Amino acid sequence: MWEAEVAIVGAGAAGLSLAHRLARPAPGACRVTTVLLDAPPGPLRPPERTWCFWEQGPGRYDAALTASWPRLRVHRPDGRPMDHSISPLVYKMIRSADFERLVAREVAESPDVRRLEAVVESVDPVAEGAVIRARDEGGRPVTVRARWVFDSRPLGSLPAARTTLLQHFHGWFVRTERPVFDPGAVEFMDFRVPQPPRGLAFGYVLPTGRREALVEYTRFSRSVLPLPAYEEALRHYTADLLRLGDFEVVSTETGVIPMTDARFARRSAPSVFRIGAAGGATRPATGYAFSAVQRQTTAIARALHARRTPEPPPAHSARARAMDAVLLRALDSGRVDGAEFFTRLFSRVPTVRLLRFLDGRTRLAEDLGLGLRTPVLPMLHSAAELLWLPRTPFPHP
Repeated sequence: MWEAEVAIVGAGAAGLSLAHRLARPAPGACRVTTVLLDAPPGPLRPPERTWCFWEQGPGRYDAALTASWPRLRVHRPDGRPMDHSISPLVYKMIRSADFERLVAREVAESPDVRRLEAVVESVDPVAEGAVIRARDEGGRPVTVRARWVFDSRPLGSLPAARTTLLQHFHGWFVRTERPVFDPGAVEFMDFRVPQPPRGLAFGYVLPTGRREALVEYTRFSRSVLPLPAYEEALRHYTADLLRLGDFEVVSTETGVIPMTDARFARRSAPSVFRIGAAGGATRPATGYAFSAVQRQTTAIARALHARRTPEPPPAHSARARAMDAVLLRALDSGRVDGAEFFTRLFSRVPTVRLLRFLDGRTRLAEDLGLGLRTPVLPMLHSAAELLWLPRTPFPHP
């Protein structure tokens, strides 16, 4: 039996971020004993992932960054580029293995946080807390009792929603024969790739040097593609549009991110909370989650250190979720051309303001101004339609 004030289930972005904050309390803050539970190495651990976000100036995790960029580039469908400085913001890339190593160092030096490798089988509420039942790598039962539990494991199914799209992607980490990449800019959205009838598709390039980059093909749609379709799209993108020449595929990355207007419950029992994507941290219109995870875990850690009830705050404001719901409906219905929509925003809205909007940090007046730069009638039609649409389960896992 392990006992602690806090148990964190899952060591993805949310679980690691919360553990990192509890391992480094501010001077004078109450100390919080914590157990971080993660699956042992093997098939139950997710593959390595890449997280990207933007922030101003130096950040908490800069020691683990793979790369950062001061500029974003968007290619219109007709091929014309739009190159934007995002100063004072910086676009940052961090790989999950590097993030895990950074947090592991902090946890190893903390007297308050312990890490336990075990497969969680159940989280059961009890009086004044919860009991976690798990099995370690050897199959032996392990029990953890905690006053508060923060569960970041993926949900088994998505909550019912009016609209759910999937952001699905496949990427190659490439090394080219000649220097072809601009290490000062991210290819944020390249709409030169063929577009589907509904939703959108784009290329995405994160250069880590003149000859190295992550090159991805991304699509927003209701269902994923077979692997050969992604591979063919990447061959076309790298050869015909980027003109990389000869290159080596060093490794690959594949992912599926739900983009949904579903309502995510952040509390599953009196002492059990969901955090991260399971708690609604993913921004419905973009699929970005890392910044929202930081806001959630910062608020939780502050509450714990102050001996307050640590209920996670909503990851995104009601206004942001409402605007995202309209956009998702407009894309899914085909009323809005996705590539044209985002091209229009990046050409008419200052990029820093647009990024602040995508991060949920704009004021009402800014949101209204941004809305006027979208196709107003199709968006109003989609907003009105949402009033009558029922919330239904998503048919895919």
